[in-house]
Amino acid sequence: MNQIEQIKKNLGPDLAILGHHYQNDNIIAYTDIKGDSLELARKIPELKAKYIVFCGVHFMAESAAILAQENQMVFLPALDARCVMADTAPASLVEKILISLNQEGKKIIPLAYVNSSAEVKAICGKYDGSVCTSANAPKMLAWALNQGDGVLFLPDKNLGQNMAKILGLSPGEIVTVDIRSQGKHINFGKIKDKKLFLWPGVCAIHFRFKAEQLNHIRKTDPKAKIIVHPECDPDVVAIADASGSTSFIIKYVREAEPGTRIYVGTEDNLVHRLANEYRGQKEVLPITPSLCSNMAKITEQNLLHTLKNMKPENKITVSEDIAVLARKALEKMLEVCS
Repeated sequence: MNQIEQIKKNLGPDLAILGHHYQNDNIIAYTDIKGDSLELARKIPELKAKYIVFCGVHFMAESAAILAQENQMVFLPALDARCVMADTAPASLVEKILISLNQEGKKIIPLAYVNSSAEVKAICGKYDGSVCTSANAPKMLAWALNQGDGVLFLPDKNLGQNMAKILGLSPGEIVTVDIRSQGKHINFGKIKDKKLFLWPGVCAIHFRFKAEQLNHIRKTDPKAKIIVHPECDPDVVAIADASGSTSFIIKYVREAEPGTRIYVGTEDNLVHRLANEYRGQKEVLPITPSLCSNMAKITEQNLLHTLKNMKPENKITVSEDIAVLARKALEKMLEVCS
């Protein structure tokens, strides 16, 4: 029994290790719960463990800390495990853009993808908005569109476009916001009738999947199936056989007919895990290699270090003024999707 396993055994129910699907197999082997952002968020309020170790990126651990009980402590093995897309939407700029969009008495509702900071989630709570995951984005966007005169969706432009298509919004109702120079270039005359305002951020991992790659697969392997994550470009999603969250991708592969060859457009760790799980039954291949360097910052070494140093001064903290508003946004999502 190695040291991590020994600590887990010693602490028993006082410890819960959570892992996102994009973690590598060496880390997933130690997790008590694995899932996508929605699954993991739903689990936090139910946990009784005193110590919660989140194997993922920083915004995920922040959300866990916001939803955890006062007697619980949340830890992240690599504090520098950030999200490039989340960092495209700094809170101060988000609020400036939102205030600008709300001029002339409009009520534009902020809806933030969970791939965002606690401060951005707090802005959503402050302005009667909420958050969403890739699994519940259509439902949450439909909810947000009914709360005011329009929605500012951030930070993932691609996810927003793909969800808008599902909901039947026309291209004329959608605009990507010009956030340059603190929003000084926004032409309010041209956007006053828009319903969906998209922040111009994208996921560095899913940005790598291109329509020409899928077209090549269609030509060379016409019987194969293709499934992609909705953070991909809308042109990619349009060509794929299916699109959905990591949990949806897992379900799609599980339910595919034996012998099916499936190309998957998402982070490599999940693709390789599925390939190994169904080896000999069906073939699972990446559309193109795409590893998240930030997810990879969680290692067995820093996981062990964290487990040995679970002290109050090392826990993930969110200031109470931010936490109250961010919790409001997160709990609204859980309420709408319950």
